[in-house]
Amino acid sequence: MKHIVARQRPVTVLPADLEPSGAELDAIETEMPVVLAEVELLDALIALLDRPASEFDAQRVRRARNRVLTARRELANHTIGITVSGDVA
Repeated sequence: MKHIVARQRPVTVLPADLEPSGAELDAIETEMPVVLAEVELLDALIALLDRPASEFDAQRVRRARNRVLTARRELANHTIGITVSGDVA
């Protein structure tokens, strides 16, 4: 059995610590409501791929879109509050 190995050194040396920083984790936590709302919208749209839309399905998609817009608006307002005042609003 032959072993396949790299004959050259890697071009990019990976850092020893690949964990996200505290700031990155805070950013992910801040954006999580938008991510969850978009997942909910995607679930509603996927459900419509193999069947015609009923009134219930249309209402589900409408509500999911409204949640996405609300989450994005709240994130944008939160981000503006941080950049204007320099601290968390």
